[in-house]
Amino acid sequence: MFHVKQDYIKIAPSILSADFTRLGEQVREAEKAGADYIHVDVMDGHYVPNITLGPLVTAAVRRSTTLTVDVHLMVEQPERYISAFAEAGADIITIHQEIAPHLHRQVAAIRDAGARAGVAINPGTPLATIEEVLPLLDLVLIMSVNPGFGGQSFIPSSTRKVRRLREMLDERGLHAEIEIDGGISPQTAAEVVAAGVRVLVAGSAIYGHGSVAENIRALRDAAKRGLAAGGA
Repeated sequence: MFHVKQDYIKIAPSILSADFTRLGEQVREAEKAGADYIHVDVMDGHYVPNITLGPLVTAAVRRSTTLTVDVHLMVEQPERYISAFAEAGADIITIHQEIAPHLHRQVAAIRDAGARAGVAINPGTPLATIEEVLPLLDLVLIMSVNPGFGGQSFIPSSTRKVRRLREMLDERGLHAEIEIDGGISPQTAAEVVAAGVRVLVAGSAIYGHGSVAENIRALRDAAKRGLAAGGA
């Protein structure tokens, strides 16, 4: 089996859990602490039962950091918003398989807008639904909670799903990053990294308590243990 060696884990703090009265400061704090991406969760109140951020906040994040701005669109008709988020400074734009009936076309639209393309799948969505677009993707986001709210508990079966996705990518010689979002903490990070995750999205585990720097360090230490266990 062809195996893509990836021995560095990226940390992507989700600003959904940040203090919005000092958003720029919290973004810069994460960057200084060694974060790799800033994750922006966009929810429209239709596809998921919550309303969050838009292009204006994304643009504010872009002005606050030199890191990769990683935008996750949990919205109906995502094709209507791709250009706006790309213009706001998104480096990666991820859309949901469940809401994109013309997935090839929408992935191409993300690329045409100048961003890297990602596809997310919910806990109950089979990996087979994205198999045909895997060669076109820069990132696959495995949701390890049902999307809509931060602070939810990790769904344990997500680890097996990550492992199957890692195998699918390796068998095809593909280099898409595997990202995971939902209930990620030092207690869950090691096992998903061992299974093949290379981008950890964490909100409350980074911004919910204590020092952002210490929380990122704890995630990084857990990720190192996962790499050692996974033999990367």
